[in-house]
Amino acid sequence: MDLTQTRTAQVQPTGEAADETARLGRGELLAITLFWLFMALLTAANRLLEPRRPGLAPGLPTGPMAMALTESLLWLLVTPLVFGISRRFISGQRNRAARIALLFLGGIGVSVFVDVALDAIRVYVFHLGFRGRPPEFDPWRSVSRLFFLREMVVYSGIVAAGLARDYFWRYRARQQEAVRLQAETARLQAQLAEARLATLRTQIDPHFLFNTLNAVSALVERDPRGVRRMIARLSELLRHSLEGADEAEVTLAQELDFVDKYLEIMRIRFQGSLEVETRVDDLARDALVPNLVLQPLVENAVKHGVSRLRGAGRIEIGASIDDGRVVLRVRDNGPGLAAAPQDGVGVRNTRERLRQLYGDAQSFALRPAEGGGTEAEVTLPFHTRGDLHARGVRATAGAAG
Repeated sequence: MDLTQTRTAQVQPTGEAADETARLGRGELLAITLFWLFMALLTAANRLLEPRRPGLAPGLPTGPMAMALTESLLWLLVTPLVFGISRRFISGQRNRAARIALLFLGGIGVSVFVDVALDAIRVYVFHLGFRGRPPEFDPWRSVSRLFFLREMVVYSGIVAAGLARDYFWRYRARQQEAVRLQAETARLQAQLAEARLATLRTQIDPHFLFNTLNAVSALVERDPRGVRRMIARLSELLRHSLEGADEAEVTLAQELDFVDKYLEIMRIRFQGSLEVETRVDDLARDALVPNLVLQPLVENAVKHGVSRLRGAGRIEIGASIDDGRVVLRVRDNGPGLAAAPQDGVGVRNTRERLRQLYGDAQSFALRPAEGGGTEAEVTLPFHTRGDLHARGVRATAGAAG
């Protein structure tokens, strides 16, 4: 496709817009009819108020009204044809000079036809003379003396109206296409975000499973009974993970339940040398948080924190509501931030998932904790399932309205 064809394709209405451009609707036909009736009244009033002006010979009082109505009726019948010519001028695939020639020659043809037809109706229907002479029909006179130029002016006005109408429909079609493309873009972006989240989730699950199996293998010979308990808890974790695989967000209470099962495995691994303290506001338990947002942070605290201590390890999990935001904290008493890399799989995926879900409305920080150790803090908007339901109801009501 060359450049000319590309430009032509860009201005062509498609689908319903093309049908609306080509076909006059009922409202448009009614508007055109009322316009020409109004013009007939103005023309008739002008001829009746100035009977001495050159033109039609005196006759019946209804003569000016009848001729004015006939002229408007004729233009009413011709208007769709002129609109078609103007539409071809815009959408035609020929070069500009050919389209201008079509517009000009079409104007001459329409104007001559209307002038000759009105002259015939004046003579043969109403028997009216012209400029005081007896009725005489001479079609060549309209062409030779350029009497059709008056009709050419009217034709130009109709062409202008047709062009305005076509441009309006094309502008409306472009707006509708832009809205459709925006909706399609938003849908594709949502699908892309879901795919990215699913990818991140599939990275977290094997990583978590691998680390947990390593912990199980470390106790096979030392504590077979503990290993059996760890495997039982691990099966519960996998079932929980599979059941919630399609959920981007879960309640904080569900997330804490999952973390508790994981920490029970870690307690068995550390043989009683791991202490866990959880402090969660009651209101925060109903908050929606990303699925598996805490588990990677707790796993990071175990792997790079308490597992490197000679003595007892301690992990603190906190959740609170602060100024309409959920604040999640995971703190350990390990050797500090130097032993906790900020670009590990768990940390990196947590950052990316938060960004995909909440954009700039979230924050993630990994910093030294007061008194030693490392603290991870996640801040995200506070909302519950009830909030999502209320938004859905309002959106449905707005769409219906």
